[in-house]
Amino acid sequence: MTDHDTDALVTADWVEAHLDDFRSDDPAYRLLEVNNPTVTADSDYTPYEDGHIPGATFFDWDADLSDAVTRDILDKDAFEALNSEAGIAEDSTVVFYGGGRVPNWFALFAYWEYKYFGHDDVRVIDGGKPYWVANDYPLTTDVTEFSSQEYTASGPYEHIRAYREDVEQVVDAGLPLVDVRSPEEFTGEVIAPEGLMETAQRGGHIPGAQNVPTTSVLNDDGTFKSPDELRQLYADVGIDEDQSVVTYCRVGERSSIEWYVLAELLGFDDVQNYDGSWTEWGNLIRQPIETGEAE
Repeated sequence: MTDHDTDALVTADWVEAHLDDFRSDDPAYRLLEVNNPTVTADSDYTPYEDGHIPGATFFDWDADLSDAVTRDILDKDAFEALNSEAGIAEDSTVVFYGGGRVPNWFALFAYWEYKYFGHDDVRVIDGGKPYWVANDYPLTTDVTEFSSQEYTASGPYEHIRAYREDVEQVVDAGLPLVDVRSPEEFTGEVIAPEGLMETAQRGGHIPGAQNVPTTSVLNDDGTFKSPDELRQLYADVGIDEDQSVVTYCRVGERSSIEWYVLAELLGFDDVQNYDGSWTEWGNLIRQPIETGEAE
């Protein structure tokens, strides 16, 4: 059990106890390792081919869960095809994990994308792959193939997603925005994390945003902090569960971590992830920005 009263977060022990289920051709349980190898190459991440949790299928965030032409998430048809080919059914319990500079960085974006398309039972391994590897849980290089399924998505559900027009209305209304990037990105000192190519023309943050970096929601071992600690982080910047909240980062992946914290771990009723994030906002001509520390 974790400290959080939700099925959305599972422990490494829980996953280890279900390894036979994840290796079975029965689609009741599916395990997905999600990463972007370009981003994780300079981290302590163990590549999928060098060792993964038994029964896990690998999804590349960039190649499998995004559309390079539209620079967007998959459309509904592509999402359904991806799951059908991977042997995932609409009622599968799908568990995500990953590594990278922040544990579960891209895995939680996948979680958000699955929720967007209406997949009901999705979960995340607390601590992700770094915790699994550091604590000597089993790894394998064997790749399991599953029979294809007929997958039909019930979504999309737009209430968990924010678009540029929505964010402009949030700014005008003075509603909460959570910028989850590093303090250096927030103030405009740097535009993107070192080594990442997709970026904006300007540095800074969306007017009125508060900075709660993703690293602040995690313990030293990569697991999530307790509910009381997480709630206090947001209370410290004036955000509570009675408000509508929008999260954003550079391209929507890190912000999905805090969308998950707010919506799934803390139970906020109205949380949206702005996946266009700073790459969209910071490239728009005449779009208002702020630099320096939040007021």
